[in-house]
Amino acid sequence: MERHKEFTTLHRRQFLKAALAATGGLVLTSCKPNQSQLPTSPTALTGTPIYEEPARTIEERVDDLIGRMSLEEKVSQMGNEAPAIEHLDIPQYNWWNEALHGVGRAGLATVFPQAIGLAGTWNTELIHRMAEAISDEGRAKYHENIRNDIHELYGGLTFWSPNINIFRDPRWGRGQETYGEDPYLTARLGVNFVQGLQGDDPNYLKTVATAKHYAVHSGPEDQRHYFDAVVSQRDLRMTYLPAFEACMVEGKAYSIMGAYNRVNGEASCASPTLLQDILRDEWGFDGYVVADCGAIDDIYSGHRLVDSPVEAAALAVKTGCDLECGCTYGIACHYSRLTEAVEKGLLTEEDVDRAVKRLFMARFRLGMFDPDEQVPYAQIPIDVVDSPEHRELALEVARQSLVLLKNADNLLPLDKDSIESIAVIGPNADETLVLTGNYMGTPAEPVSVLAGIKSLVASGTKVNYAKGCQIVGGSEDGYEEAIQVAKDSQVAVMVIGLSQQMEGEEGQEEGNPPGVRSLGDRMSLDLPPIQQKLLEAVYATGTPTIVVLINGSAVSINWANENVPAILEAWYPGQAGGTAVAEALFGLTNPGGRLPVTFYQSASDLPDFKDYSMENRTYRYFSGQPLYAFGFGLSYTTFTYSNLQITPEEVQSGDPVAVQVEVENTGEVMGDEVVQLYLKDVEASLPVPLLQLQGFTRIRLEPGQKQTIEFTLTERQMSFADDNGKWVLEPGDFKVWVGGQQPDLQAEAQPANVMEGQFSVQA
Repeated sequence: MERHKEFTTLHRRQFLKAALAATGGLVLTSCKPNQSQLPTSPTALTGTPIYEEPARTIEERVDDLIGRMSLEEKVSQMGNEAPAIEHLDIPQYNWWNEALHGVGRAGLATVFPQAIGLAGTWNTELIHRMAEAISDEGRAKYHENIRNDIHELYGGLTFWSPNINIFRDPRWGRGQETYGEDPYLTARLGVNFVQGLQGDDPNYLKTVATAKHYAVHSGPEDQRHYFDAVVSQRDLRMTYLPAFEACMVEGKAYSIMGAYNRVNGEASCASPTLLQDILRDEWGFDGYVVADCGAIDDIYSGHRLVDSPVEAAALAVKTGCDLECGCTYGIACHYSRLTEAVEKGLLTEEDVDRAVKRLFMARFRLGMFDPDEQVPYAQIPIDVVDSPEHRELALEVARQSLVLLKNADNLLPLDKDSIESIAVIGPNADETLVLTGNYMGTPAEPVSVLAGIKSLVASGTKVNYAKGCQIVGGSEDGYEEAIQVAKDSQVAVMVIGLSQQMEGEEGQEEGNPPGVRSLGDRMSLDLPPIQQKLLEAVYATGTPTIVVLINGSAVSINWANENVPAILEAWYPGQAGGTAVAEALFGLTNPGGRLPVTFYQSASDLPDFKDYSMENRTYRYFSGQPLYAFGFGLSYTTFTYSNLQITPEEVQSGDPVAVQVEVENTGEVMGDEVVQLYLKDVEASLPVPLLQLQGFTRIRLEPGQKQTIEFTLTERQMSFADDNGKWVLEPGDFKVWVGGQQPDLQAEAQPANVMEGQFSVQA
């Protein structure tokens, strides 16, 4: 083994060159040679192959390498478990890795809040810094693996993240993996995540970011392998595609993952509309497309668009799906349906060449065929994983993800120096597994809410803990203890909500106790009845009660909103979640996050789950009264807005509009404010959103401090998609709202922290 480790790439190349010279150019290997592998000139016989010359362009090197491969060797590289091709010095590589909120499923890693919590920060710069830290850890892990000759699953540099699907319905179990319900917020966070993962070197990619799941994908989980998401061209363009377009065009994500479902009758992983017309022709994408695991199989077995696996494989490659996770292409299952497809005339070898070229362009851009000293990211040390700096960053992201939903009579923050006893109650209070959501790594020292509170209370404060009940079920065996500890305490902190058992991916075991699978989608938005009953019992003791929600999606906590004085939304807050929550409860930090989703009063307020029309969905189209609005969040301080300026007030079609406002912290403590800009076309000739987020920034102000915020509205932001999906900018009036929350369109006057203005577009 040690000898094998020392047999480096350089040694192999030197050996092959010597063997070529000694044997007249033909070296027998375990791979079947073909004519393209034989030397055609003395230079090819004795010189360095073009693909091994770093001075050449990547395209020249990739073309040369592919020209030396047999058809069988080419198709062997089109599955996520790509085998080594020794005579060409191509190492084994597994394309599947995860980085949703930290390097996932590969042992020790810094675990940041689940993606929905990242969205709760509304902080693009913070998300960029976090993604840089994730890619640092991914690079360090990869090179450590290579040094130890490890080429396994979850060890590579091609991350199948971020998930930028629109969380159109809170019942979807995987909505927790997204950045929420809004296309603009999702796009801005997605672009920064992608850029943080991929780095800024002009020659090399740090890692590859893979935007998923393209497109129109958000449940139902149990039907995803045969479901047809039927959507209008207007909704497609205005809701489901903008974040993908931003991540591919602006963020320059080098990969995109096709979804399981069909879209308007076309399988996402074999859709001429999505993969060719929009992705490549319109957006100019030149990276590679990967299918979600088993999605090519769905083309014939679930969607029944073709009659056989060979036809499914051919259709996918023909329409632009370059890489498969699964067995329909056949590579991972020791047969090759793609070779068969070529033999039957369903594919040409040129079709295969195109796909393989895209894949090797990525591997070369990652520096996998160059000396480490030439690749700027190859020197990142392994001790960056779980480093003190990354631990502190995980804590900061968790702090900024928290959303204060209610704080009657300023119950929060608690004075930790005067509290003699505090009850911590609930099924999520002393749990660390629930902190990490899904698609996660393994944190070294996760901190539960109970542990976080214990670490911060004064030395003489008594912390009384009771679990009370399980996440779900009917047992009330723990009620009596929970009620008693509440009675024995000055204040009760109820840590309740959901877990991966209640919401998650179809059949998911990850994030659950051994032997437990996720229920997938939710049918109700309410708290599990066993927890609701416990909450009411604790509240009935008369002890002031605070609710801390641990969850990945909206919960209809109507009773809590009416009765409980303080509610803090913590999401699945990652390894430092307990510390962040405790700091917020005791006022060591000031919650400043905002909701990236609407909290509805009931699932009955929503259309049918399977209906992909945006009508009456999300804050952009919802006509009812939400429990908590998208963009909502309280603070321990107050902010005042003034001096709104919109210039020009009459703009020529195509010109930008500048919006400026002054924000002041008029309270007594430092705090973060998320300044939000919403826009509405009030004279559109076709249906448009009630209002749309078109700008935001998170700022931190000391008491009395002021800051001027500026936004620029572009032509695209003023436009809407017509019935054919074409963007149109019509002359007419537009309303603008700028403030710390969404405007109230039903109220005669806006909230004190929202300013309103307007401008008009001239013909």
